[in-house]
Amino acid sequence: MAERLLVVEDSKAIAKLIEQIAKSLGFDVTIAYSLAEVENILQGGKEFFAATIDYALPDAPDGEAIACVLSRGIPGVVMTGRMDDETRQKILAQAVVDYIPKENSQAFLYLKRILHWQLTNRDNGILVVDDSLAARNHVVELLKRRNFTVYSASDGEKALAVLAEHKNIKMVITDMEMPNMDGIALTNEIRKNYSRDQLAVIGISGAANGIHSARFIKNGADDFLRKPFCPEEFYCRITQNIENLNNIAQIQRAANTDYLTDLPNRRAFIQYAQKKIPEYISNKTHYCLAMLDIDFFKKINDTYGHEAGDNVLKVIALYMRRHLSGAMLARLGGEEFAILTTGVDEDQLYTRLDDLRREISVSQIPYEDQQISMTVSFGVIFNSELALAAQMNEADQALYHAKENGRNQISIAGQD
Repeated sequence: MAERLLVVEDSKAIAKLIEQIAKSLGFDVTIAYSLAEVENILQGGKEFFAATIDYALPDAPDGEAIACVLSRGIPGVVMTGRMDDETRQKILAQAVVDYIPKENSQAFLYLKRILHWQLTNRDNGILVVDDSLAARNHVVELLKRRNFTVYSASDGEKALAVLAEHKNIKMVITDMEMPNMDGIALTNEIRKNYSRDQLAVIGISGAANGIHSARFIKNGADDFLRKPFCPEEFYCRITQNIENLNNIAQIQRAANTDYLTDLPNRRAFIQYAQKKIPEYISNKTHYCLAMLDIDFFKKINDTYGHEAGDNVLKVIALYMRRHLSGAMLARLGGEEFAILTTGVDEDQLYTRLDDLRREISVSQIPYEDQQISMTVSFGVIFNSELALAAQMNEADQALYHAKENGRNQISIAGQD
């Protein structure tokens, strides 16, 4: 269900522009052109995820609509044509998400970013660490306005426990001066287990000594704020660091994902398998490594065209996901796929693979006005203690035997 956005704006042209921006992000938009309309809409019982609020309306020339919207617990972004410091201070004294001067078209690009953050920030956990309850609650409140999932701790030792428990935490904001473990020591401990690609750390200190910022950065922090800080600067630093983490995650995903099937690629498979196989061996977990290859794939491309071939690869990936939920599945390249999965015993693992093979063998994939039939072959190695490269080679050899012996079958390494 789409989130609702209330747009409070007396200019129909601007209201229309904001509506277009919001709809492009998936919002369901309601527009109010005056304070009276705002009050009528809110009395109607509708719940709103957020609101954009024009500072000056015909019947509310001095920001009265802001208080009206915020009093209903609706996060509000203020749009204003006034640039004086008094107006700015008046806006920031209220619990607004942000304010945007209506100076030029950049204002609306920034609005789009804010609305996007409000939708996505809930997926980002932030841990606030400060021994002062008042200071901690202040930062927590600022973050909640931006719809982050927020956790808190009163010292470094408790912070490490919270961090270990909640895997969605992407940022730690820590005070410098704390009992048991101060902010510098906490940052050092965090960096033993979390790289800068995984977790951002922002140090905070109210001390007059300017050396703390350098100490935080040199000990693994990504940024620093001096108390008391301006909410605008606070939000800019938070957003910049979260965006950096998300950009890195997108780049890493692109580097480790097959563009066609959206499965992990060879690189991701090898990294995963090198980590997990020793765990399986140590824990005596039954597992298998399998290579899957589409039989006569070149013939499919030659007969139906490369777009049809691409479609077949996508469908094979879907069948694999359906039959092998929880397994590591990857496209190694061309028509070859890899599987790493665990089970109760070898028989169960074999049966799961054979069920996949059977379903593919009787399926027909529609493409334009034709039906494409296909089969797949497997090479499998069970519970091996060989190095990964050797296991993949053994599975490849078994796959070769499956092809040589007629295709559409599973060949087990060491049994040919």
